[in-house]
Amino acid sequence: MKLLVKKLSIIKQLKIIKSHQEYSKFLHILPCRTIVVTMKGLYFQQNSPGEEISFVFQERENLPDIKDNYVKLQVKACALSWINIKLLSEMKLEKEFFPVGREIAGVVLEVGNKVSFFHPDDEVVGILPLDSEESGLCEIVRIHEHYLVHKPEKVTWTEAAGVIRDGIRSYTALHFLSHLSPGKSVLIMDGASTFGTIAIQLAHHRGAKVISTAYSLEDKEYLERLRPAIGVKQSLVVRVIDLSNGKDDVTENCLEETGGIGVDIILDAGVRLYSKNDEPALNLQLLPHKHDIITLLGVGGHWITTEENLQVRILKDVMEKLSTGVFRPLLDEPVPPYDAKVSMEIVQKNQARKKQVIQF
Repeated sequence: MKLLVKKLSIIKQLKIIKSHQEYSKFLHILPCRTIVVTMKGLYFQQNSPGEEISFVFQERENLPDIKDNYVKLQVKACALSWINIKLLSEMKLEKEFFPVGREIAGVVLEVGNKVSFFHPDDEVVGILPLDSEESGLCEIVRIHEHYLVHKPEKVTWTEAAGVIRDGIRSYTALHFLSHLSPGKSVLIMDGASTFGTIAIQLAHHRGAKVISTAYSLEDKEYLERLRPAIGVKQSLVVRVIDLSNGKDDVTENCLEETGGIGVDIILDAGVRLYSKNDEPALNLQLLPHKHDIITLLGVGGHWITTEENLQVRILKDVMEKLSTGVFRPLLDEPVPPYDAKVSMEIVQKNQARKKQVIQF
C-alpha cells in the first residue's frame, strides 16, 4: 500500500513538470543508475590504399561530458560531400573507421561551462573539423562552439546544412584569395555544380561579370535560367560555354567576351596536366588544359584552385546571404537517415549533381 501511494505521488509530480529545467531537478529525487544509450553514425572504411571505400553504420556509446567550450547538438540535417582520401592520408588522419558527414544543422541541447555564444534550444549550423571523432549522421553530436553559428530563422535545416561548405569555399576563393571587386570578370568552371552555383551567385552579388562552363545540355539550360532571388531579375551568367558538344572553345569564348584582354579571376573545377590522348578518364578530357587557363588570364589575374578554410566570420556571412536570398543552394530532395549509406556511395562516385542532405 505504501509503495502504491509513493508511485501515485511521483506520477502526480510528473504531470505538473513543464520545463526541461524542472525535469532535471525532479530527477534528483529518483533513484539514479547509469544508462548507456547507443546511437548509430555513418563511417567509411578503406582496408588498403587504392581499394574502393565502403560505408557502414557503427554504433557509438554516450558522448563524453559536455564541458568547457563544447556543445551537445541534436542534428536536424547533415549534408554529404565527397571525401578527399588523399588529404586525410597527408594529414595523418587515417584510421580503420572514419566519420562521415561534417556539414550539420541542429538544435543546441546542452552547453559547456565556458560556452559564451550559445544556449540550449538555439538553432545553429556549422562544420565538424577533419579530426573530429563525430559523425554528422548521428542524432546527437559534440562540437566546439567555434565551429558553429546561429541559423537564421527563415532558413530551413536542409538549406543551412547544404550551403555551408560550398559557401565557405566560394568565400575563400573569391574574397580572400582573389580579392574580388565590382567590375571584374570571373570564369567559374562547371557552374552547374553545387560549388559553382554558389560561387556564381556570390560573384554576381559583388558586381562581377560572370562567365561559366557547362558539361551537358541540362547544365547549360540550368545556368541560362539562373536568376538572383533579390534585385534585378537578370541572368547571373553573361555567357555559358557548352563543353559537352566539343565545338565551343573556352579560350576563344573568354577572350571574345573580355575584348581580348582575358579574365581577372578563374575558379577551376580541375584541369588537364597532359594531352587528351594521355588522360585516363573520359571526364578529364572535358577539362581545360593548364596552358589554356594561363592563356585566359588577364594581366594581374588570379587562378584559384579552391580549398576549404574554416572561419567563423565567413560562416556568419554565408548564413546571412542564404537568409536574404543571395544564395540559393542546388539541393536534391531530403534523404531519410536509413538511405544515407546509399546516398554517400553516390556522392563518393561523383554521380550526384545536386547536394545530398540527410534530414532527421
